Amino acid sequence: MNISLILQMAADAEPDREALVCNGRRWTYGELWQAAQGAAHNISRSGCQFVAFLDESSEATPMALFGAALAGVPYVPLNYRLADEDLAALLKRIAPAYAIGDVSRIQRINADGGHTCLTRAEFVAAAESVKQAFDAVESEEADVAAQIFTSGTTSAPKAALLKHANLLSYILGTVEFGSAAPEEAGLVCVPPYHIAGIAAMLSSIYSLRKILLLPAFDPDAWLALASEERASNAFVVPTMLTRIIARLDEGVKADLSSLQAIAYGGGPMPVVVIERAMQLFPNCGFTNAYGLTETSSTIALLGPEDHRVAFSSQEPAVRARLGSVGRPLPTIELEIRDEEGHCLPAGERGEIYVRGEQVSGEYRERSALDADGWFPTRDAGWLDEEGFLFLAGRADDVIVRGGENISPGEIEDVLLTHPAIADAAAVAAPSTEWGEAVGIAISIKPDCAAPSESELKSLIKDRLRSSRVPERIAVLDELPYNEMGKLLRREIRKLFSE
Repeated sequence: MNISLILQMAADAEPDREALVCNGRRWTYGELWQAAQGAAHNISRSGCQFVAFLDESSEATPMALFGAALAGVPYVPLNYRLADEDLAALLKRIAPAYAIGDVSRIQRINADGGHTCLTRAEFVAAAESVKQAFDAVESEEADVAAQIFTSGTTSAPKAALLKHANLLSYILGTVEFGSAAPEEAGLVCVPPYHIAGIAAMLSSIYSLRKILLLPAFDPDAWLALASEERASNAFVVPTMLTRIIARLDEGVKADLSSLQAIAYGGGPMPVVVIERAMQLFPNCGFTNAYGLTETSSTIALLGPEDHRVAFSSQEPAVRARLGSVGRPLPTIELEIRDEEGHCLPAGERGEIYVRGEQVSGEYRERSALDADGWFPTRDAGWLDEEGFLFLAGRADDVIVRGGENISPGEIEDVLLTHPAIADAAAVAAPSTEWGEAVGIAISIKPDCAAPSESELKSLIKDRLRSSRVPERIAVLDELPYNEMGKLLRREIRKLFSE
């Protein structure tokens, strides 16, 4: 099977239904399917072995994704925010590619790559000009639907491979075909090089939900688009939701009465933010989606009813589930393991391992699956007695103080209870005595005074214990995040490396 089947089914079922709205233009499912077939013709004629996408999200995104799938060529969305040197290294690894987007930059940094380069407008025009049908290429080499480069914070980025079977397993297991009513519209504002962007595209099309595509996030633009197009669904990352809430609290007006469901993910959601969101949108269902590139997106969900029960509960254990990522999908097996690989019981922290048909766990360089098909996520976490999954940061982010493992999350949760603290992060700081000690970085809410060092230390010591008390403290205007809301801990660690 091929992921192009998702768009083909939508076009066959509802060719005249509106599929996509972007920058004022509109496409039906029939028009989008025809353009994808045109793109496949052009990709095949180029002889290129990859389709590189170096641009913001636009109408070109689904045309490139499905065109590449039809042509049997891996779709490779690239991070346009990378430095030239890093981006050039990735382009060399996929040369020659059918490259869409920033042509001048591609030609400048990888002039000898032999790429076939088209701007967004050129690519779309060329795809729409072809009126022939195109049958999907079937071969073992065509099994890979997407190749997504990992962030590569400590080494060269790995090329994660997602096969058609992985992505289809996720979509077919979580979405009902044609389940969206004609008036339903999902607002999507996710970089195309992130798995969430691909998953949102596939799931929206399979459900026949109209996609409202916002190329670059701005809270006012988001609110305006949601209001004007009567968005019923939206996907946001924590930093996006925080900024949307801030604008609403500042008095910005927007008619969001059509909004029925908000899904969020991409990074930890502060409990205070989701609580405020539930107050602002009491009739909206919230879903926390946790997943990774290597798992074809979501593997665990905290659904709307879970949110409502936790939000209204007076029981601490139930209320705490607002800070969880919910339970694993029915199609996913999940275990928490210790450093020796032994499965841990509820309540004990370890590394999260997953297994299922949607789990790739494969890179161009190697497979990360063990002999039994389990994938080590490198995320730390634990399960409560009812099977709700709580994240405790990356396994590599654990602070090892004198042989004792300390989770940054437990310290951050305490810091965020302080009324003046807007955001907080705990990282490992070099220590002569302990090897590693706790370093914290905080940002302060507007019109609030920063708490003193002694106040912060007392807060943590009283709620946790002395080993969690920070040796180093930094007060920042704001903490560093990437566009998907992922905290850049490496940038904070640099503050304490001197």
